[in-house]
Amino acid sequence: MKKYDYLIVGAGLFGSVFAHEMIRRGHSCLVIEKRDHIGGNIYCENIEGIQVHKYGAHIFHTSDKEVWEYVNQFAEFNHYINSPIAIYKDELYNLPFNMNTFSKLWGIRTPQEAKDKIAEQIASLHIEEPKNLEEQALSLAGRDVYEKLVKGYTEKQWGRDCKELPPFIIKRLPLRFVYDNNYFNDPYQGIPVGGYTKMVEKMLEGSDVLLNTDYFEFRKSHPDIAQTTVYTGPLDAYFDYRLGILQYRTVRFETELLPIENYQGNAVVNYTEREIPYTRIIEHKHFEFGKQPVTVISREYPEEWKPGMEPYYPINDEANEKLAEEYRALAAEEDNTIFGGRLGNYQYFDMDKVIRAALNLVESVL
Repeated sequence: MKKYDYLIVGAGLFGSVFAHEMIRRGHSCLVIEKRDHIGGNIYCENIEGIQVHKYGAHIFHTSDKEVWEYVNQFAEFNHYINSPIAIYKDELYNLPFNMNTFSKLWGIRTPQEAKDKIAEQIASLHIEEPKNLEEQALSLAGRDVYEKLVKGYTEKQWGRDCKELPPFIIKRLPLRFVYDNNYFNDPYQGIPVGGYTKMVEKMLEGSDVLLNTDYFEFRKSHPDIAQTTVYTGPLDAYFDYRLGILQYRTVRFETELLPIENYQGNAVVNYTEREIPYTRIIEHKHFEFGKQPVTVISREYPEEWKPGMEPYYPINDEANEKLAEEYRALAAEEDNTIFGGRLGNYQYFDMDKVIRAALNLVESVL
């Protein structure tokens, strides 16, 4: 094979942005990907004309105007606003926690009534120094919000009782005293028309791309294929787990094509009861205001991660963060290899932060 300036491991958002910028500047890039598709976790599959988010809902939102203008080079974005709803038993609530939520909970109408109710509940609990996630959430939002909308969902997400989880997982709970169901405060928000896969295809124009390619096998037979490697795979896997295994939560998706036009009337519906095994149902057509005669839904089941499974959410507790720091120190000593992205940093990133990090890396490298 020919030689390249950059070998980029992973065709997700970070690697694709980096590749685009380097190609634009006249460098050569080879992108290798272990999956059979580009796009990483933002990959969309077309099913009956519906762009199905194969790895969970991805809604682009940012306050970074430069990043917003950057992604608009590659796709036209629609005006989708994320307004999820939550179902607890037979009750339906708006998210994020706002005046619509509080009005449904307590039959009140004014912001002051809602603030008074929350303050009254918090005061009655007498929690001075939260010892776990449950106490932290109760001290921020009171008992009603916690028990109906936080407790069950969080326990499913993490696979542990809230009393067993550290308080820092919930640093704050956004309580909004306005009648506004927009989940994000960011001024720029939307979904690429035609899905994220097309967007990533444009980013990768000019790069050579190999799918179904395992990096660790590939480098055995091509050790000198590039001057520099940009690695976006799992941080601990790069070092063959020599210090131990970093933990994640993973998600199993149960996707169905249904012969009806509209299943739930909203793209995202959370199920906050502990007894219901999935955390939410995504109805993909609503991300693009679809009018197809059929619909596709995905139920999301959080699960304990094991090596070989797809890693989703880093478990940033004290033990994992200490281990990650040790791996990061090893990474800093690697010659001609740069670590980036969610897995390469063992850190959860929103999409705009991934793009910003990739652009910053390009500038620092050059």
